[in-house]
Amino acid sequence: MSASDFDQSPNHRKGVQLVREMLGEPFAAALQAAAGSGGFAADCANIALESAFGAVWSRPGLDRKQRSLVTLGVLIGTGKPNELKNHVRAGLNNGLTVTELQEVLIQSIPYCGFPCVAEAIEATVAVLRERGLIDETVKTAKDRGML
Repeated sequence: MSASDFDQSPNHRKGVQLVREMLGEPFAAALQAAAGSGGFAADCANIALESAFGAVWSRPGLDRKQRSLVTLGVLIGTGKPNELKNHVRAGLNNGLTVTELQEVLIQSIPYCGFPCVAEAIEATVAVLRERGLIDETVKTAKDRGML
């Protein structure tokens, strides 16, 4: 399937719009550029737009805030801190509060373990600092020299 095949798809168009709404125009433009590049991993970007965002995130049944909670839990459990940062940003844009993000981390401890959650705390705090939602007085295990 070529990039133009994806571009014509209703799911691709829904995916682009959803990414724009959840992660902002610069992120959406970068993902579209990757998808249209024809280069290495262009098809991965197209599949993300078409499938993950256009087909799954756009489904009825759960609202975006609920989907963000599920996604955050999965990313914490699979130890994906870089992708977690993107979805913390999306979750905030989807209405999650700082308190709810903290509760997701706490809820993950008995199921994922402290090492996964420690990495997730680092990623989450980085985004919260970037957004000005917490300040430098909030210390992580890494800040304290424990990681």
